[in-house]
Amino acid sequence: MRTIEVKQITENIKEMCIEANHFLTEDMKDAMNRACKTEESQLGKQILSQLQENLCIAGEDMIPICQDTGMAVIFLEIGQDVHFVGGSLEEAINEGVRQGYVEGYLRKSVVADPLLRENTKDNTPAVIHYSMVPGEQVTITVAPKGFGSENMSRVFMLKPADGEEGVKNAILTAVKDAGPNACPPMVVGVGIGGTFEKCALLAKKALTRPVNEHSPIAYVREMEEELLQTINKSGIGPGGLGGTTTALAVNINTYPTHIAGLPVAVNICCHVNRHAVRTI
Repeated sequence: MRTIEVKQITENIKEMCIEANHFLTEDMKDAMNRACKTEESQLGKQILSQLQENLCIAGEDMIPICQDTGMAVIFLEIGQDVHFVGGSLEEAINEGVRQGYVEGYLRKSVVADPLLRENTKDNTPAVIHYSMVPGEQVTITVAPKGFGSENMSRVFMLKPADGEEGVKNAILTAVKDAGPNACPPMVVGVGIGGTFEKCALLAKKALTRPVNEHSPIAYVREMEEELLQTINKSGIGPGGLGGTTTALAVNINTYPTHIAGLPVAVNICCHVNRHAVRTI
């Protein structure tokens, strides 16, 4: 049994909130660099170049990549041999978010009630997803999610008879409906299977997979590649102003489901696709 002080969780999440809002992961940097080289539209190249310049300024001057610094989504994979001490784990997570957003001068975008709309002034509470795994380590993923792209996400409760073509059509419908509103080039996270809420969680988690890594399942990998090509032929392009780079990646996660269902969720993220990952 390994003992971890919850203050370690707070400190790491504080740092990760600031890191994710100022720096892209290496796989996202590489994807943006490739897009700049392969984009065929002159206007598209210009927009991608401006986005690259924005990323450089953000890192050098410690200015957030985007003015919408997102609602903090936290994934915690907790080893079953870990014992937390020193207080409430959930309170420690939210304290890390509070410190990160207040001390990092990040925009506070969370309201305490969805209808009364009073700002909490520290970007808490976070949306937290826990999972238990073997071992005595804790892996933390902090993924600030802006709502320009979040609002473009969809859940489709398909019939099993709709099959693979129905799934592809649903994903393409969501992307086309999102158009410029998702701040392309986008990353498309997809969840297939499970239940209404499980497929949405699968899609959210898919956004944290490196964009240069495909699914280990052969048919899913083929779908990812095919859909990326189709989306990039849609003409939406960088900034929604036309071009050949509408998406940087399509990441699909699957899960077993009921004999009567075929749930599909599409969670779209803009070109920054922010996340930071640490294991302690």
